[in-house]
Amino acid sequence: MTSALHPAIRSVTKKIVSRSREARQRYLEDMDVAASRAVVSRSSLSCGNLAHGFASSPASDKLLLKAGQAPNIGIVTSYNDMLSAHQPYGAYPDIIKEAARRMGGTAQVAGGVPAMCDGVTQGQPGMQLSLFSRDVIAQATAIALSHNMFDAVLCLGVCDKIVPGMLIGALAFGHLPALFVPAGPMTTGVSNKVKAEVRARYAEGKATRVELQEVEAASYHGAGTCTFYGTANSNQMLMEFMGLHVPGAAFVPPQTRLRHALTRAAAERALVNAKSGKGQLWRTVDEKAIVNGIVGLLATGGSTNHTIHLVAIARAAGIEINWDDFDELSAHVPLLARIYPNGAADVNQFHAVGGLGFVIRELLAGGLLHEDIHSVMGTGLSAYCREPYLSEASELGWRPVPSSSLDQDILRPLSMPFELDGGLRRLTGNLGRSVIKVSAVAPEHRFVEAPAKVFDDQDDLLAAFKAGTLNDHFVAVIRFQGPMVNGMPELHKLTPTLSTLQNRGLKVALVSDGRMSGASGKVPAAIHLSPEAFLGGPLAKVRDGDVIRLDSVAGTLDVLVPKDELDRRPAAPIAHGRTIGMGRELFANNRARVSSAESGALSLA
Repeated sequence: MTSALHPAIRSVTKKIVSRSREARQRYLEDMDVAASRAVVSRSSLSCGNLAHGFASSPASDKLLLKAGQAPNIGIVTSYNDMLSAHQPYGAYPDIIKEAARRMGGTAQVAGGVPAMCDGVTQGQPGMQLSLFSRDVIAQATAIALSHNMFDAVLCLGVCDKIVPGMLIGALAFGHLPALFVPAGPMTTGVSNKVKAEVRARYAEGKATRVELQEVEAASYHGAGTCTFYGTANSNQMLMEFMGLHVPGAAFVPPQTRLRHALTRAAAERALVNAKSGKGQLWRTVDEKAIVNGIVGLLATGGSTNHTIHLVAIARAAGIEINWDDFDELSAHVPLLARIYPNGAADVNQFHAVGGLGFVIRELLAGGLLHEDIHSVMGTGLSAYCREPYLSEASELGWRPVPSSSLDQDILRPLSMPFELDGGLRRLTGNLGRSVIKVSAVAPEHRFVEAPAKVFDDQDDLLAAFKAGTLNDHFVAVIRFQGPMVNGMPELHKLTPTLSTLQNRGLKVALVSDGRMSGASGKVPAAIHLSPEAFLGGPLAKVRDGDVIRLDSVAGTLDVLVPKDELDRRPAAPIAHGRTIGMGRELFANNRARVSSAESGALSLA
């Protein structure tokens, strides 16, 4: 049951609509121009153009493509077989093509996009390419669709930068219907609690590398996404809340009959939308869908990376959001889920006890979501309060999610949330603007006032820890980690060390112009600080011993240095050498032109 819209949801949406009016109108005008060029895009191709486009197709598909009447799906895929999340996509094109042919249409792999893994590159030089890979993926998506051969789009993407990048790229072709097709999480391995304990013991030198490798391999053990609730799985949540998935597709494991049925259903829906002239991406991704995405992020304790990615996605659709919107909504959206690192459960357990359908139903009942969106299913958001299943005859169907949570340690109704707010804050003060996720931070750690220890690289902090010099309360300042310096790598490598120090009874916190992780945990971390140190932001003036006050309750972040003294101080010089090696030199243009984190860290013009 859907209730009247909550005043805060209405107010924030109204602000976004007003703020975005000119940019949104320009985007819609561009989509009108694109749509008016041809009802079936291939009709504008010359005979030679078209012959190139179907030269390698099977004879039956070639006849349909030559006639130019049957819809043709463009598949954009992130398949590779090194990374577990993307490996299942190897089988998807054949499934999609078969489903399209049964409906009298065709499908072609339009192109591939790079898909790197933050789990592999964490703490490595390659991580400096991670954020910029999103913009490369957007461009690769545009290249794939630029052949003008397609009437609908299926984006096969899961992980951190892939889904945002594909969506940004597809929005440039917003006159076409588009759906996102997930691959699902790997089956549950060793528990996240056990993994975190071994990581912490290794950081203290109490576990061997062999022990650590064994527990990591037991955790990341098969095809599918990682099972913790980081950016990859937050992406899948967003696609459900924004109406871009077939309902309930997010967390069905790969290589199962139900997963294959959902993939076929996505192909079928793409063809239905292409034939009907409905379901265009510009229509689906509007201000209401963006607000729904923010609400979903807050209610489930999702990734802090989406305070960057959602901003960039919205801008690609001519919609302007900022961290004030996240902060204002967070004050009214309760936390309904505890998924690691905000709890012990993984996404498989969350899905089994009710999952996203349960959360969406509860939020709709509280008036905290826009029901009247234009989902890819041709329905409002209520269709996403159901879960998919296979009948005894192997027919795909949908049924209501459980009426109550099957485990209230993982998932709760609106009437008894884990927290009354969404646990995401915007911090402001004389150090600038930043965000912090506190849904996994214990209340006693949400305020920290302590001397700064300043580092220009996360490895310097780790070296100090190993040397035994971090024995007092402190705020770790890791600066020169913003997008213009080195691509804003995640600093998740610090999590075991800072957690260990906190467990020893120290008051610790992190302040950085870098990113922490989609798996931001129990140590308070003020991240994405803007302006970044490289641009002369106040963080470049902080010195060892300066007292920093991080107050996530009041929403403030300050260095307790008199203003006149802080103004007089010169900014520290950047300590890094040339950004070369591991391909980093190829991204100098991206670093030079990238926007701030709050503007989406976009390097696209």
